[in-house]
Amino acid sequence: MAARSAPSCHLRLEWVYGYRGHQCRNNLYYTAAKEIVYFVAGVGVVYSPREHRQKFYRGHSDDIISLALHPERVLVATGQVGKEPYICIWDSYTVQTISVLKDVHTHGIACLAFDLDGQRLVSVGLDSKNAVCVWDWKRGKMLSMAPGHTDRIFDISWDLYQPNKLVSCGVKHIKFWSLCGNALTPKRGVFGKTGDLQTILCLACARDELTYSGALNGDIYVWKGINLIRTIQGAHAAGIFSMNACEEGFATGGRDGCIRLWDLTFKPITVIDLRETDQGYKGLSVRSVCWRGDHILVGTQDSEIFEIVVQERNKPFLIMQGHCEGELWALAVHPTKPLAVTGSDDRSVRIWSLVDHALIARCNMEEPIRCAAVNADGIHLALGMKDGSFTVLRVRDMTEVVHIKDRKEAIHELKYSPDGTYLAVGCNDSSVDIYGVAQRYKKVGECLGSLSFITHLDWSSDSRYLQTNDGNGKRLFYRMPGGKEVTSTEEIKGVHWASWTCVSGLEVNGIWPKYSDINDINSVDGNYVGQVLVTADDYGIIKLFRYPCLRKGAKFRKYIGHSAHVTNVRWSHDYQWVISIGGADHSVFQWKFIPERKLKDALHIAPQESLADSNSDESDSDLSDVPELDSEIEQETQLTYRRQVYKEDLPQLKEQCKEKQKSATSKRRERAPGNSIRLHFVHGYRGYDCRSNLFYTQIGEIVYHVAAVGVIYNRQQNTQRFYMGHDDDILCLTIHPLKDYVATGQVGRDPSIHIWDTETIKPLSILKGHHQFGVSAIDFSADGKRLVSVGIDDSHTIVLWDWKKGEKLSITRGSKDKIFVVKMNPYVPDKLITAGIKHMKFWRKAGGGLIGRKGYIGTLGKNDTMMCAVYGWTEEMAFSGTSTGDVCIWRDIFLVKTVKAHDGPVFSMHALEKGFVTGGKDGIVALWDDSFERCLKTYAIKRAALAPGSKGLLLEDNPSIRAISLGHGHILVGTKNGEILEVDKSGPITLLVQGHMEGEVWGLATHPYLPICATVSDDKTLRIWDLSPSHCMLAVRKLKKGGRCCCFSPDGKVLAVGLNDGSFLMANADTLEDLVSFHHRKDMISDIRFSPGSGKYLAVASHDSFIDIYNVMSSKRVGICKGATSYITHIDWDIRGKLLQVNTGAKEQLFFEAPRGKKQTIPSMEVEKIAWASWTSVLGLCCEGIWPVIGEVTDVTASCLTNDKMVLATGDDLGFVKLFRYPTKGKFGKFKRYVAHSTHVTNVRWTYDDSMLVTLGGTDMSLMVWSNEMEAYREKRPCDSEESDIDSEEDGGYDSDVTKENEISYTIRALSTNIRPMFGIKPHLQQKEPSVDERPPVSRAPPQPEKLQTNNVGKKKRPIEDLVLELVFGYRGRDCRNNVHYLNDGDDIIYHTASIGILHNVATGSQSFYQEHNDDILCLTVNQHPKFINIVATGQVATAPSIHIWDAMNKQTLSILRCYHSKGVCSVSFSATGKLLLSVGLDPEHTITIWRWQEGAKIASRAGHNQRIFVAEFRPDSDTQFVSVGVKHVKFWTLAGRALLSKKGLLSTLEDARMQTMLAIAFGANNLTFTGTISGDVCVWKDHILCRIVARAHNGPVFAMYTTLRDGLIVTGGKERPSKEGGAVKLWDQELRRCRAFRLETGQATDCVRSVCRGKGKILVGTRNAEIIEVGEKNAACNILVNGHVDGPIWGLATHPSRDFFLSAAEDGTVRLWDIADKKMLNKVNLGHAARTVCYSPEGDMVAIGMKNGEFIILLVSSLKIWGKKRDRRCPIHDIRFSPDSQYLAVGSSENSVDFYDLTLGPTLNRISYCKDIPSFVIQMDFSADSRYLQVSSGCYKRHVYEVPSGKHLMDHAAIDRITWATWTSILGDEVLGIWSRHAEKADVNCACVSHSGISLVTGDDFGMVKLFDFPCPEKFAKHKRFLGHSPHVTNIRFTSGDRHVVSAGGDDCRLVTFSAHDKEQTMLLVQRVNILTPTALIHEIN
Repeated sequence: MAARSAPSCHLRLEWVYGYRGHQCRNNLYYTAAKEIVYFVAGVGVVYSPREHRQKFYRGHSDDIISLALHPERVLVATGQVGKEPYICIWDSYTVQTISVLKDVHTHGIACLAFDLDGQRLVSVGLDSKNAVCVWDWKRGKMLSMAPGHTDRIFDISWDLYQPNKLVSCGVKHIKFWSLCGNALTPKRGVFGKTGDLQTILCLACARDELTYSGALNGDIYVWKGINLIRTIQGAHAAGIFSMNACEEGFATGGRDGCIRLWDLTFKPITVIDLRETDQGYKGLSVRSVCWRGDHILVGTQDSEIFEIVVQERNKPFLIMQGHCEGELWALAVHPTKPLAVTGSDDRSVRIWSLVDHALIARCNMEEPIRCAAVNADGIHLALGMKDGSFTVLRVRDMTEVVHIKDRKEAIHELKYSPDGTYLAVGCNDSSVDIYGVAQRYKKVGECLGSLSFITHLDWSSDSRYLQTNDGNGKRLFYRMPGGKEVTSTEEIKGVHWASWTCVSGLEVNGIWPKYSDINDINSVDGNYVGQVLVTADDYGIIKLFRYPCLRKGAKFRKYIGHSAHVTNVRWSHDYQWVISIGGADHSVFQWKFIPERKLKDALHIAPQESLADSNSDESDSDLSDVPELDSEIEQETQLTYRRQVYKEDLPQLKEQCKEKQKSATSKRRERAPGNSIRLHFVHGYRGYDCRSNLFYTQIGEIVYHVAAVGVIYNRQQNTQRFYMGHDDDILCLTIHPLKDYVATGQVGRDPSIHIWDTETIKPLSILKGHHQFGVSAIDFSADGKRLVSVGIDDSHTIVLWDWKKGEKLSITRGSKDKIFVVKMNPYVPDKLITAGIKHMKFWRKAGGGLIGRKGYIGTLGKNDTMMCAVYGWTEEMAFSGTSTGDVCIWRDIFLVKTVKAHDGPVFSMHALEKGFVTGGKDGIVALWDDSFERCLKTYAIKRAALAPGSKGLLLEDNPSIRAISLGHGHILVGTKNGEILEVDKSGPITLLVQGHMEGEVWGLATHPYLPICATVSDDKTLRIWDLSPSHCMLAVRKLKKGGRCCCFSPDGKVLAVGLNDGSFLMANADTLEDLVSFHHRKDMISDIRFSPGSGKYLAVASHDSFIDIYNVMSSKRVGICKGATSYITHIDWDIRGKLLQVNTGAKEQLFFEAPRGKKQTIPSMEVEKIAWASWTSVLGLCCEGIWPVIGEVTDVTASCLTNDKMVLATGDDLGFVKLFRYPTKGKFGKFKRYVAHSTHVTNVRWTYDDSMLVTLGGTDMSLMVWSNEMEAYREKRPCDSEESDIDSEEDGGYDSDVTKENEISYTIRALSTNIRPMFGIKPHLQQKEPSVDERPPVSRAPPQPEKLQTNNVGKKKRPIEDLVLELVFGYRGRDCRNNVHYLNDGDDIIYHTASIGILHNVATGSQSFYQEHNDDILCLTVNQHPKFINIVATGQVATAPSIHIWDAMNKQTLSILRCYHSKGVCSVSFSATGKLLLSVGLDPEHTITIWRWQEGAKIASRAGHNQRIFVAEFRPDSDTQFVSVGVKHVKFWTLAGRALLSKKGLLSTLEDARMQTMLAIAFGANNLTFTGTISGDVCVWKDHILCRIVARAHNGPVFAMYTTLRDGLIVTGGKERPSKEGGAVKLWDQELRRCRAFRLETGQATDCVRSVCRGKGKILVGTRNAEIIEVGEKNAACNILVNGHVDGPIWGLATHPSRDFFLSAAEDGTVRLWDIADKKMLNKVNLGHAARTVCYSPEGDMVAIGMKNGEFIILLVSSLKIWGKKRDRRCPIHDIRFSPDSQYLAVGSSENSVDFYDLTLGPTLNRISYCKDIPSFVIQMDFSADSRYLQVSSGCYKRHVYEVPSGKHLMDHAAIDRITWATWTSILGDEVLGIWSRHAEKADVNCACVSHSGISLVTGDDFGMVKLFDFPCPEKFAKHKRFLGHSPHVTNIRFTSGDRHVVSAGGDDCRLVTFSAHDKEQTMLLVQRVNILTPTALIHEIN
């Protein structure tokens, strides 16, 4: 059957007719070689007009829709559509892929642009967010990504004149982007009044921040910065689709068919109207222009490309055209000439010359065309139309012959009969009409057999029969010309068909896949001469089959290029070409047919061939011609490495089970045992499903792997060392070419690859994140810098890594079948090969992808399964071993020859300097010369050749060889049976290591008095192992069946073995010869036990739920134990040999009496009193604690108690070996756990003297020997991985501050809600009541009085233009820490509050600010490295927070890192070199992330802890080690490559140490770490082990610690009451042994230090009370630098009537007096209660203070004595006011009242009256200038006016309008309606103040904004400027006297901000100053 192999001929793409003009723009350019690059369908085309030649780029898998040209104009970037679209960067000269960028966008890539030097590429996706992504395209790495816009983006460009700036535009927007760090930040273009907000289609950037953009209405918009400055109207009559910048200027093209050229300043040069030229037509629309010199390229909507030479602009040259709109279905070839005819829905029919590659005729019809046919003599052309008619034209001049319409539905197929007499016309209404050609196309018959639309027709050669296919897939035959249906198969059998275009029929069965009946093949055409068939389908694929192909699923070659549906395909008349047409892509492809004989010469033709061929996979079905897979390989391909539970899932599973355990752990659990075990030796090697995993190190040790352990074996000393970083089966291993580093890959949901050092056994790097289920093959590059790995996911992903950095360089899908081996080319690091099942591929790196080419086998061989591969002596040569025993020799991708090397598969090969060595299933090692010409020597692995020093016995001769390696004069061989052998060159073989063969291992027994053990396995062997120093297998015996259990008799002479068939035998323990055997059961024997003492009885438990008891002496069965409901799992005897304890599969614990087997019921309390001879039970009260929290998911399979009855060892299904204290009562006992086995640990046993523990791995077939280390003996070694399932239930200690900090939920500014409980309708939504006397516009009445009394009449009135941040009083200490630092040798300090970073000069007190954060800053750190001087990092609160790295002196932002920490960033720390930054999030996982901050690259990220982490800091000498501390948590982290490894702090070495909540970190030399705890102790850690505790370093929590880098001294800060000897700050020596305490003289009852820092002789302290204090080390003198209120909100604010002082009153019970000029706090009064409001009297001699408890106090300013106080209310006082004439005091409270007091009556303060009927609580009050009225604003958004002092409510609007007010602080009233913003649904305006000049107004709101308005502002949503600086909630705001400053008070941030206010003239003067201070203009103009 020939169809079993693909045809050996080939197609090559020769020409593509068409250009994609629809839905694309800017996709046509000149390259440097003056070629033209564009795209059509899925092909990039490079067209040379000079040579009229096309080159094709075919690396895409779907439609290309975007294209960008590199600035050097050689490289091209193209982006495609698709579910996982990618970008290819390719060379337009060689059309080879340079780089592939993928895995980021979805749906498609809409725009692309290179930056100025071509290093970076920006792309825009078609996803819902229109993601914008910036790439380092050479490395294939994404640098930054941000959501682009909510609507489509049409164009994007880099600003070529400013670095790191981009512009994008699209539907109704334009955005200006800046790239900083990894953050892309957009600013929307402001259209303003200059132009309409409309869709922008294209743009170009120019000098001086100018951007030109083309709009939908044909205008050009000119932008400067982000503002629209002018428009060029009517540049085009309709939308401008394309704009191209060149040296001379700009070219634009529009929908009006015009091209306009502009000079560099965008003055018009000329216009070319293409519609008016000789090639033009109505409706021509330009989609793309490119201007180079005097040539202009134009692409149109209708798929034409014009070239215009500027001198002859009215004669454009048409260089390409194609079909446009609608679908393209019609295709016919001329019967005698090389012509093709196509017709489309665009109503045109076109004739193409296949020789000249040109359009030679075109004719437009009335209707869309669906099919075409040319008469046999080539004279007539028939066209079938969509409306049911057909037309016949003369070919030579395209004139009409006839037009006939007999049908209503579309004509889909028509054909002339071979003799030219008839025309058959097939219609969608399922009929075929026959017309006579000679009778002027008269209808002569019709065929009506079909039930569905007609799809294909073919005539027989004699024109007597017609066959049809229809939409149901039916094939019917008709007699011609009448149209009678033929049903007899006999009649049809002999018919020869003139053409074959039908898709169904016996001859073309093979084109359909075996098991599918999808109807997706659109067209077929048979080439009888070449015996090939070509097909076209819905997936854009052209396939070549042999013809005829009779069996389904035939082999084929496939070709891609079309994007989606290929609608038709035909051979040319002489079979030289194949023509195919694409439905949606409107393109016509012309393929050259290369027959078999020419193929050899053709192979070197186009470099692309390879690319095309990489996709021409032959089909995968019908493997009958491939030899049977070898049984071993078959077995291996069926292995699955999937797990029910992956180790990665355990934390989540535990969390889910937490609820259950909460109830259970009320009892105090037993501590974990004191002893620990350490892995001592492993018997076993993983050979059965791995290969090439065995190597020599340079010092001659041997590395290999078994289970989850990497083993380093020293063959001289017979010892092993272990790498135990993996937590599941290792599947592959390779060694570094230059150093003794090993890479191992494991099984896992997200499997990791570890690269580790064989000397230190420490991991150097861990790679993960790109494979699934496991890593099956791995290889280093020759220079050792790169690593390649292959996964076992469904597509066997291949990943290329830079392993030191942990970066993925490239990734691609490998193959759908298993890949066994991957090898990197030793000569070219960018190339590699993979080999696997029917697979040999040659790859090269291209950016972020890999491009693969299949090995080309040709006629030399079959497509065989490759088991191994190596490179040879040049970069071209490669060798692979097949599953049939051949070695294939490859040059480049071509198979050159094959050599027979072994019987059966060649599993391993190794290249030497002068030759090769191979190993196969036949157990022979063969040495070859360097060209595989001769075999130099063979070694057979046989028992006879075994040398005397072997560590064991060879199980069988010629075991299958899986790994070979050479070195140190030996050949190292690994076998499938788990043996490692060393073959000496002269012949003798030494066995070094061995384990069980494939099959599960369950049976284990240790000898009663010797250090040996016995194992029995499903591999049908019984083995005896020596556990003493010789570590070898002493004896082995084959069994007839596999076994599951064994046991030594008490005297050690007999070994009983239970087998899987229900029989058991007793053997001599020395010789292993049979003594006796029994077969009483059907099911397997699961446990077998001799009774203790003399061993009189033998209990045999089986899977059929019985236990038989035999008398050993008489060999008789004496009893049967019945009563178990399930299979028996474990049995134990009591010490007297009278009682059996039994466990069953149903988790029953049963007891039977021996020897009869009578069932006993024993109360559970009594069980532990019985003395058991052994304990291997897993049930019962004594071992209740061994079941893990996730007991449902996993089983404890085995346990064993030490002989001293102290420690219980268990093994479980997850591969954990655990040690518990015995008895383990209570659930979830504490334990130590060890990972070495991969999955089920089937058995564990202690040796007779408890010195060793032996464990068996079920599926990993390994026997592990652990040495038991008693408590006293244990050295401090960091190898124990010990932890319990549940965190200790002891609490970590309590402190109110810590609890508060832990529970704070940070408000995100944008989501803040109102701070006052307001209700009612907001002012801007209220209906205005019409006022009674609306005055006529012209009136004789006196003019309206002033709204506000102005008190600086002498000055000219000028409105205030601007506010500049001048001073901030306050520091965020209450919930942040380590956030005050010295800079510049202590001259400046840096700290933060709210969203501002503050640089404060110690000497002058002046401040400068960093204001780029948009929400509260939570953490701050300073880079200590001298290279990065004054560099600060700050992290903020937000849903997607960012970290800013900035220069403290000039406030420039150096990098912004957008994080994945939701909620906020709570800690940041720089590494030793200053290049890395560590951040910790507030998200539920408390993620820890490491950044390379200069590039904005995230290196590694991992969940930190399930509870709050407070601080994480790098060790000051390291870039890889850091420590994190938090709630009951301290972890020691290592950065290995891209992975973060952590170790929990180990407490167990110190008696009674418990894990407390840790708050601060400091470091000492020699890997010491100090952590401050909540109890005031400091823990000292060596590595990760607690080595001592500095008790009571402070009396309260140690919140802050600081390590001085220059001398190593450590400062600690804590919470303390000041006392004589103690202090809240202490300075310690390097080891925290001696200290000196400092008292902070703050006068507080307790000092609580939150931040410490040490400079030269000074200590800088930040306290919870918002003070920053400098303490001298010598004299302990304290200098307070910064003061602030402790607790907010600060509600009260009052400015002095004549001086620059102001007062603030806050919840912390203090009123403070501040001096703006001296920048400091002058005084502070403690009131003992929270204060709510404060006010100066008009002369400034008295101060009134309103309290939260309803009391108010009046103080005299001079003496601060109380003049009077009164408490008439029980609720908070909200506002208090003196009347302007100083007579009255008005007190407004939340009891909905205002009380009046007459001050002239003296300090008794009796209330004289009050205002009634205020509907809600009082917010603000203002007196009128004449003291007769009071306005009150209340909590229901209502403003009221009352008379003073009567309190009568004034209702008359006219009267109210005439009042002049002394002050205005109301947020309500018509005069201030404009201050309410549109967005205030939840949040409110809280405060307002009108300037003394009466014309400016400032407000503060819940979003933390301060806004500046003009007063009055009665219009809604008035214009304003806004200023950031506060956290959410500005509570109060005031102008100082003379309007020089504005003071605002904060709610959340409890601090005061002073702005200086500037009018117009001052603003002009100040701009300079401001620019120096604040590089970022804070001021956003609001429209």
